[in-house]
Amino acid sequence: IPNAVAHALRARGVDILTTAEASLLGASDAAQLEFASSENRVILTKDRDFLRLHAAGTQHAGVAYSRFESTIGDLIRWVLLLREVLSPEEMVNHVEFL
Repeated sequence: IPNAVAHALRARGVDILTTAEASLLGASDAAQLEFASSENRVILTKDRDFLRLHAAGTQHAGVAYSRFESTIGDLIRWVLLLREVLSPEEMVNHVEFL
């Protein structure tokens, strides 16, 4: 996901942490999902491997998956909408397709 999405969401009051900021660049998808869960953070991704981890029953705080080539503006709008319609509790072990 482009860093511009993180910057724009942060400017709109979203508590967001990038993989680089979490010092997880190069970490496995499972490690990233485990970290996000420990921090009660939803993963925003275009990586299908997170869907496989979900399907395998890996516990997580939520995955927001964008399957299309989305513009930065679209991603920002979808994440903001997601925050309005689903609570953090509803996102636990849930995949939302953006």
